[in-house]
Amino acid sequence: MSGHDQLVLCLCELTRLLWKLLLPLVFLCVLLIAVLVLLVLAVRFWLQSSRNARRARDGRPTVAFFHPYCNAGGGGERVLWCAIRALQSRYVDINFVVYTGDLGVTGQQILDGARRRFNIALPRPVQFVFLRHRLLVEPGLFPHFTLLGQSVGSIFLGWEALTEFVPDIYIDSMGYAFTLPLFRYLGGCSVGSYVHYPTISTDMLSVVRERNPRINNPDYVSNSLFLSAFKVVYYCLLALLYGLAGSCSDLIMVNSSWTLDHILSLWRAPNRTSVVYPPCDVSAFLDVPLEEDGDRKCHSIVSIGQFRPEKDHRLQIRAFKKVLDRRRDGAGGREALKLVLIGGCRNQEDEDRVLMLRGLCQELGVADRVAFKLNVPFEELKREIADATIGLHTMWNEHFGIGIVECMAAGKVILAHKSGGPKLDIVVPFEGGQTGFLADDEGSYAEAIERILALPPASRLHIRRNARQSVARFSDQEFEACFLAAMEPLMGTLER
Repeated sequence: MSGHDQLVLCLCELTRLLWKLLLPLVFLCVLLIAVLVLLVLAVRFWLQSSRNARRARDGRPTVAFFHPYCNAGGGGERVLWCAIRALQSRYVDINFVVYTGDLGVTGQQILDGARRRFNIALPRPVQFVFLRHRLLVEPGLFPHFTLLGQSVGSIFLGWEALTEFVPDIYIDSMGYAFTLPLFRYLGGCSVGSYVHYPTISTDMLSVVRERNPRINNPDYVSNSLFLSAFKVVYYCLLALLYGLAGSCSDLIMVNSSWTLDHILSLWRAPNRTSVVYPPCDVSAFLDVPLEEDGDRKCHSIVSIGQFRPEKDHRLQIRAFKKVLDRRRDGAGGREALKLVLIGGCRNQEDEDRVLMLRGLCQELGVADRVAFKLNVPFEELKREIADATIGLHTMWNEHFGIGIVECMAAGKVILAHKSGGPKLDIVVPFEGGQTGFLADDEGSYAEAIERILALPPASRLHIRRNARQSVARFSDQEFEACFLAAMEPLMGTLER
């Protein structure tokens, strides 16, 4: 027998062997799929039985909000409490639950904090479900592949929430889109989401493609062609999964035009998506006097924002340093200008960041002109804004910017980043008049601060008046009306 014949014989034998194995493999695959389907159905039946038992006990349906950091003092928390207040006022026969990971406080302390920080009091109490594994979504747990780690961690945290309490309607109000399929397909809930900031965006992809160093794109990645290419592939795959998870939502609300563009490109659900601007306590700042400030001996620059890395407080301090370097000592010099950083600290990582910022102030020699105000009550926040001349914001691609709106409502000259929501929605002309200033780097921020301070008091007053009048569309009342209108189809699915 020739070598060719032997080869043909071997191939035939191999083909027969594979054919014999094919049927058992197909049977095994079908069996595994059937077991998986039965397991999912069993879990779904168990969870829905739990919900039915709770409904029979309570006699009314429940709407749950997933907000693991509900005791933080940021704009996302203001959205949460205003949303619950609006729903409680409209739907008196529905219970409300908040999933939170704030284990060190009681539910009443959380509500007291909302009243103290945001001047928000709920018509009636809400139930809190305390989650023990919030660590799974902490960025510090994932020094590498942070977005993927947090996304996977949110699934496990969502599972804990779902097994603790099965609601009728589930609202993700903090951007954990990977929990949506869990509650929809296993919990059998109607699901909605309020998106402050997409987990991944086309802007993030462009930063990596162009190899620009940023907070989420360190130098060692941007300087490497291979690592940059790998990260682009990683981001594209994550964007695909993020889009699939988000598309499970029955109702999608976004907080700005910038967020809308990104969510439409990722989630591809235009018929279920609407813009609901976040609530800003505009009315609380309208009693701040709006008058010329030419007689001020010291001009205050105030920044409002949580001490998170993306807020870029370092840029604020460095730009402020540039301004001080250009001013003379004495009257009208350094002593005539101060920077006040106001914000909340969510955890030890944020508190460490504040220590780092204080160290930067010492290093640059501006510590005597920079004040830090942490987790301040609402009245102190209002007092600091009232005393300020300029409101400062430096986050690149900020999704919205509640602190910006609050400063404008108080009649301050705002200086915000030339990107995202501030550029598209907030610091825009009002009836043809200027409402503020935009900048994008250390030099342009310093120049803008000097230009604002050099304006005649009457010109500053004109800009401040335009700013105050322009932000009426961001009031609590506007938010409640738009939020309730958006939620109406989802609330209509409840059996009462």
